Amino acid sequence: MSGLSEREKAFENKFAHDDEIRFKVIARRNKLLGLWAAEQMGMTADKAEEYAREVVKADFEEPGDEDVFQKVYGDLKAKGLEISEHRVRRQMEELIEEAKTQIMNEV
Repeated sequence: MSGLSEREKAFENKFAHDDEIRFKVIARRNKLLGLWAAEQMGMTADKAEEYAREVVKADFEEPGDEDVFQKVYGDLKAKGLEISEHRVRRQMEELIEEAKTQIMNEV
């Protein structure tokens, strides 16, 4: 294999690895967000885990974070909770950092 081919292969492998890590971090953030929201709504542990899975699945509806935000914010509002859009978005930002730390400690 030539040096250029080896570098291309290494770059492709790194890109694939980074993409996989990014996917895991976002999925973990969504799970953590679901658990946070479930706590706000007073769910039991079993219901909270189920809800967190629903939040993770919500991310596959459209590109970006808006689908996850809309699910969580809508569910909180439907429960009559007075939590602002800003608070939910801020929680998402905080939890992405926590998710990164958790995933990087697992790798």
